[in-house]
Amino acid sequence: MTPVTSIVAADPQRDARVLQRWLADPHAAFWGMGGLSADEVREYLAGVVADPDQDAWLGLVDAVPTFFAETYDPAQVLLRGIHDPLPGDLGMHVLIAPPEGEPRHGLTDAVFATVMAWCFDGLGARRVVVEPDARNLRIRRKNVRAGFTELREVSIDEGERTKTAVLSVCTRDDYARSELAAVAARETAPAPEFARTGISK
Repeated sequence: MTPVTSIVAADPQRDARVLQRWLADPHAAFWGMGGLSADEVREYLAGVVADPDQDAWLGLVDAVPTFFAETYDPAQVLLRGIHDPLPGDLGMHVLIAPPEGEPRHGLTDAVFATVMAWCFDGLGARRVVVEPDARNLRIRRKNVRAGFTELREVSIDEGERTKTAVLSVCTRDDYARSELAAVAARETAPAPEFARTGISK
Protein backbone atom coordinates (compact mmCIF):
# COMPACT_ATOMS: atom_id res chain seq x y z
CA MET A 1 0.00 0.00 0.00
CA THR A 2 1.30 3.48 -0.88
CA PRO A 3 2.17 5.51 2.24
CA VAL A 4 0.39 8.83 2.80
CA THR A 5 2.56 11.67 4.07
CA SER A 6 1.27 14.77 5.81
CA ILE A 7 2.82 17.78 7.52
CA VAL A 8 1.16 19.63 10.39
CA ALA A 9 2.22 22.45 12.67
CA ALA A 10 4.16 21.07 15.64
CA ASP A 11 2.52 21.34 19.04
CA PRO A 12 4.87 21.66 22.05
CA GLN A 13 2.51 19.86 24.41
CA ARG A 14 1.68 17.04 22.03
CA ASP A 15 5.06 16.52 20.38
CA ALA A 16 7.75 17.21 22.99
CA ARG A 17 8.00 13.67 24.31
CA VAL A 18 8.35 11.97 20.93
CA LEU A 19 10.82 14.61 19.72
CA GLN A 20 12.89 14.23 22.89
CA ARG A 21 13.15 10.50 22.20
CA TRP A 22 14.32 11.15 18.62
CA LEU A 23 16.87 13.76 19.72
CA ALA A 24 18.31 11.40 22.33
CA ASP A 25 19.07 8.77 19.70
CA PRO A 26 22.72 8.70 18.50
CA HIS A 27 21.65 9.36 14.89
CA ALA A 28 20.58 12.89 15.97
CA ALA A 29 23.94 13.74 17.57
CA PHE A 30 24.59 16.67 15.22
CA TRP A 31 21.50 18.44 16.56
CA GLY A 32 23.39 18.79 19.86
CA MET A 33 20.20 18.34 21.90
CA GLY A 34 20.50 14.74 23.02
CA GLY A 35 20.75 15.63 26.69
CA LEU A 36 17.49 17.60 26.89
CA SER A 37 14.58 16.39 28.98
CA ALA A 38 11.05 16.27 27.62
CA ASP A 39 10.27 19.49 29.51
CA GLU A 40 13.30 21.21 27.99
CA VAL A 41 12.30 20.07 24.50
CA ARG A 42 8.78 21.38 25.17
CA GLU A 43 10.26 24.75 26.17
CA TYR A 44 12.47 24.78 23.06
CA LEU A 45 9.52 23.98 20.79
CA ALA A 46 7.40 26.64 22.44
CA GLY A 47 10.12 29.19 21.69
CA VAL A 48 10.25 28.21 18.03
CA VAL A 49 6.47 28.27 17.68
CA ALA A 50 6.24 31.70 19.33
CA ASP A 51 8.96 33.25 17.13
CA PRO A 52 7.48 35.03 14.08
CA ASP A 53 10.64 34.17 12.11
CA GLN A 54 10.51 30.42 12.73
CA ASP A 55 8.11 27.48 12.43
CA ALA A 56 8.18 23.86 13.56
CA TRP A 57 6.47 21.00 11.72
CA LEU A 58 5.64 17.39 12.48
CA GLY A 59 5.62 14.96 9.58
CA LEU A 60 3.48 11.83 9.58
CA VAL A 61 3.68 8.78 7.34
CA ASP A 62 0.46 6.76 7.36
CA ALA A 63 -0.62 8.86 10.37
CA VAL A 64 2.48 7.86 12.39
CA PRO A 65 4.91 10.64 13.52
CA THR A 66 8.02 10.03 11.42
CA PHE A 67 9.92 13.29 10.98
CA PHE A 68 10.34 16.80 12.35
CA ALA A 69 11.22 19.92 10.37
CA GLU A 70 11.99 23.51 11.19
CA THR A 71 11.79 26.42 8.79
CA TYR A 72 13.13 29.90 9.44
CA ASP A 73 13.99 33.26 7.95
CA PRO A 74 17.77 33.08 7.44
CA ALA A 75 18.00 36.87 7.46
CA GLN A 76 16.80 36.87 11.08
CA VAL A 77 17.61 33.46 12.58
CA LEU A 78 21.00 31.68 12.85
CA LEU A 79 22.47 33.18 9.68
CA ARG A 80 21.97 36.89 10.28
CA GLY A 81 25.15 38.64 9.17
CA ILE A 82 26.51 35.39 7.74
CA HIS A 83 24.26 34.61 4.80
CA ASP A 84 23.56 37.05 1.96
CA PRO A 85 19.77 36.64 1.77
CA LEU A 86 17.64 36.93 -1.33
CA PRO A 87 13.86 37.50 -1.36
CA GLY A 88 12.13 34.18 -0.83
CA ASP A 89 14.99 32.49 1.04
CA LEU A 90 13.85 29.92 3.61
CA GLY A 91 16.08 28.10 6.08
CA MET A 92 15.33 24.44 6.82
CA HIS A 93 16.27 21.65 9.23
CA VAL A 94 14.93 18.10 9.14
CA LEU A 95 15.15 15.19 11.59
CA ILE A 96 13.89 11.70 10.79
CA ALA A 97 12.77 9.34 13.54
CA PRO A 98 15.25 6.58 14.41
CA PRO A 99 14.36 3.28 12.73
CA GLU A 100 12.14 0.92 14.64
CA GLY A 101 11.62 -2.62 13.43
CA GLU A 102 12.31 -3.48 9.82
CA PRO A 103 13.92 -0.65 7.80
CA ARG A 104 11.71 0.97 5.14
CA HIS A 105 13.65 1.23 1.90
CA GLY A 106 13.66 4.74 0.48
CA LEU A 107 12.02 6.35 3.51
CA THR A 108 14.76 8.94 4.03
CA ASP A 109 14.65 10.01 0.38
CA ALA A 110 10.84 10.20 0.49
CA VAL A 111 10.86 12.33 3.64
CA PHE A 112 13.50 14.69 2.29
CA ALA A 113 11.58 15.10 -0.97
CA THR A 114 8.42 15.79 1.02
CA VAL A 115 10.13 18.50 3.07
CA MET A 116 11.56 20.13 -0.06
CA ALA A 117 8.11 20.12 -1.67
CA TRP A 118 6.70 21.63 1.52
CA CYS A 119 9.26 24.45 1.46
CA PHE A 120 8.61 25.30 -2.19
CA ASP A 121 4.92 24.50 -2.66
CA GLY A 122 3.56 24.77 0.86
CA LEU A 123 5.51 27.78 2.09
CA GLY A 124 6.37 29.51 -1.18
CA ALA A 125 10.15 29.50 -0.87
CA ARG A 126 12.18 30.59 -3.87
CA ARG A 127 15.40 29.18 -2.42
CA VAL A 128 16.03 26.79 0.49
CA VAL A 129 19.04 27.45 2.72
CA VAL A 130 20.68 24.84 4.96
CA GLU A 131 23.72 24.91 7.24
CA PRO A 132 24.66 21.33 8.16
CA ASP A 133 27.54 20.60 10.49
CA ALA A 134 30.63 20.27 8.29
CA ARG A 135 31.32 16.84 9.84
CA ASN A 136 27.89 15.50 8.94
CA LEU A 137 28.86 13.93 5.63
CA ARG A 138 25.68 11.86 5.42
CA ILE A 139 23.30 14.83 5.35
CA ARG A 140 25.69 16.82 3.16
CA ARG A 141 25.55 14.05 0.56
CA LYS A 142 21.75 14.01 0.84
CA ASN A 143 21.66 17.77 0.32
CA VAL A 144 23.78 17.52 -2.83
CA ARG A 145 21.51 14.78 -4.17
CA ALA A 146 18.60 17.17 -3.62
CA GLY A 147 20.23 19.90 -5.71
CA PHE A 148 21.96 21.98 -3.04
CA THR A 149 25.14 23.84 -3.89
CA GLU A 150 27.66 24.04 -1.06
CA LEU A 151 28.90 27.63 -0.88
CA ARG A 152 31.40 27.85 1.97
CA GLU A 153 32.11 26.94 5.57
CA VAL A 154 30.73 29.36 8.18
CA SER A 155 30.80 29.60 11.97
CA ILE A 156 27.38 29.69 13.62
CA ASP A 157 26.85 30.63 17.27
CA GLU A 158 24.31 28.21 18.74
CA GLY A 159 24.43 29.49 22.30
CA GLU A 160 26.41 26.86 24.19
CA ARG A 161 28.50 25.89 21.15
CA THR A 162 29.84 27.26 17.89
CA LYS A 163 29.16 25.08 14.87
CA THR A 164 31.34 24.94 11.78
CA ALA A 165 28.68 24.57 9.09
CA VAL A 166 28.56 24.32 5.33
CA LEU A 167 26.27 27.03 3.99
CA SER A 168 24.29 25.53 1.09
CA VAL A 169 21.44 26.75 -1.15
CA CYS A 170 18.93 25.17 -3.52
CA THR A 171 16.47 26.89 -5.87
CA ARG A 172 13.26 25.31 -7.12
CA ASP A 173 14.95 24.66 -10.48
CA ASP A 174 18.00 23.15 -8.76
CA TYR A 175 15.73 20.74 -6.92
CA ALA A 176 13.69 19.92 -10.03
CA ARG A 177 16.88 18.86 -11.82
CA SER A 178 18.23 16.86 -8.87
CA GLU A 179 18.71 13.15 -8.46
CA LEU A 180 16.39 13.15 -5.46
CA ALA A 181 13.56 14.81 -7.40
CA ALA A 182 13.96 12.23 -10.17
CA VAL A 183 13.68 9.43 -7.62
CA ALA A 184 10.58 11.03 -6.09
CA ALA A 185 8.97 11.43 -9.51
CA ARG A 186 9.35 7.69 -10.18
CA GLU A 187 7.47 6.80 -7.02
CA THR A 188 3.73 6.24 -7.15
CA ALA A 189 2.99 7.96 -3.85
CA PRO A 190 0.38 10.74 -3.94
CA ALA A 191 1.46 14.30 -3.31
CA PRO A 192 1.91 15.06 0.40
CA GLU A 193 -1.05 16.46 2.25
CA PHE A 194 -0.03 19.89 3.47
CA ALA A 195 -2.11 20.82 6.51
CA ARG A 196 -1.74 24.59 6.68
CA THR A 197 -2.87 24.84 10.31
CA GLY A 198 -0.84 27.28 12.33
CA ILE A 199 1.10 29.12 9.60
CA SER A 200 -0.60 32.47 9.95
CA LYS A 201 2.22 34.03 11.98
